[in-house]
Amino acid sequence: MGVELRNNVVVKFPGEAAERVARALLTHGPQTATELAAALGQTSAGVRRHLSALVELGLVSSSDRAPYGPAPKRGRGRPGSVFSLTDQGRAACGSSYDDLALSALRYLESQYGPDAVSDFAVQRARSLASAVAGEAECTPDELAEVLTAAGYAADVQPMGDVAVQLCQHTCPVVDAAREFPVLCEAETAELSRVLHRHVTRLATLAHGDEVCTAVIPISRGLPEESPSRRAARESSAQPAHSATRRKASA
Repeated sequence: MGVELRNNVVVKFPGEAAERVARALLTHGPQTATELAAALGQTSAGVRRHLSALVELGLVSSSDRAPYGPAPKRGRGRPGSVFSLTDQGRAACGSSYDDLALSALRYLESQYGPDAVSDFAVQRARSLASAVAGEAECTPDELAEVLTAAGYAADVQPMGDVAVQLCQHTCPVVDAAREFPVLCEAETAELSRVLHRHVTRLATLAHGDEVCTAVIPISRGLPEESPSRRAARESSAQPAHSATRRKASA
C-alpha cells in the first residue's frame, strides 16, 4: 500500500502483514515483538521480520524500554526491544485531515489574530469532551474510549496507587498542534474539567515525543483557581465574534 507523507516522500508498507503490525502499534502503543505476535496471532519470528523492514523504512523505531510507564525489571538475558511508530509511521497510518486543519488555523490567525485561534482551541476541546458525560464527572477509562473513537488511540496505564497515565498513541491534528500548541493546552485543561482532577501533561507527539502522556491522580479535586487565571480562562472561552466583527468593520 502506498502512502504519500507530508514531505512528499512516498513510502510503501512492505506487505499487508507488515501494515497490520504497524497499525497494531498505532492502536496499542509500543510493544515487544513477542507481545505483537500474541496480539496478531503470528509467530515471533515473522513479526520480527516485519519489524526489521519497518525499521529500515523509518516507520518504526526500537528501544530498550517503552517511552512511558515504569522501567522494566531486569531479568536474566538481554531485555527485549520495544518497538514504536515514528512520525513517518503515524503519518503513513493516518489521513490528510491534519493538513486541512493547519491551513484553516493559519487563515484564522492571519485574518482575526491569535485570540481567535485560542477561542477555537477551547471550543474544540469542549466539543470533544462533551461526548463523555456532558457536565458530569467521568472516569479516565471512559475518557480514553471517547478519545479513541475520535482518532487518538488512547489507553490508561496504572502508576501505582496514586495515579494513572493517559496515553494517546496518535493525534489527528499533530501537525497543527506543533504550530499551535494552544490546541494541546486547551485539551489538557478540558481533561481536568471533565475528570474533576488536575491533569499534568508530560509528553506530546507535537513536541516530538513518541506518545502523548498525561498523569491523572486517583484522588478527586482540582487545585483552587486564582481570580486572574479564572478571568483569563473565561475570557478565552468567549467566541471569536468580536474579532470577526472587528475584521468585518475594517
